[in-house]
Amino acid sequence: MNITSASTAAAGHAMPALMAAEPQQYLTFMLGGETFALGILAIKEIIEYRGLTEVPMMPSSIRGVINLRGAVVPVMDLQARFGRPSSDITKRTCIVIIEVESEGERHVLGAVVDAVNEVLEIPAADIEPPPSFGTRIRSDFIQGMGKVRGKFVILLAAEQVLSVEEIAAAGQVAELGLAH
Repeated sequence: MNITSASTAAAGHAMPALMAAEPQQYLTFMLGGETFALGILAIKEIIEYRGLTEVPMMPSSIRGVINLRGAVVPVMDLQARFGRPSSDITKRTCIVIIEVESEGERHVLGAVVDAVNEVLEIPAADIEPPPSFGTRIRSDFIQGMGKVRGKFVILLAAEQVLSVEEIAAAGQVAELGLAH
């Protein structure tokens, strides 16, 4: 629980952190020609795209693993996670290192993005709830829609998009499919 949601919960309000009064900071990035954002508190670092080690029998959304200061970090292809074809690797392609919590444990994953844009502060008043239909990605992946300079930025829900359990389950399904 972050400080904002802890203080609102302590005050007796069941208001989510998304509706907190102070602006939230988001890292914006490009993916398939669209602008997305992730809450800055989940971002650990941004590194250049470099040689990944492919691991057999991984879900299609996992491109491989990297060695990050001695730790093995799985790297997710967000385009594949969204059910889209993978983006081409260019000189602007980056890996965003993200920490998510799952079942009380913290997991570090990398996410391939086409290009990193900037860190923006988006006031809570400029964040709309996710649309219930019409998006090209699963609605549970969207935390909200941020209004920035007259356009919408899709604010991703890191814990949903990078769900360790869901990715592991997809890997087991792929493994079962290969076994038959």
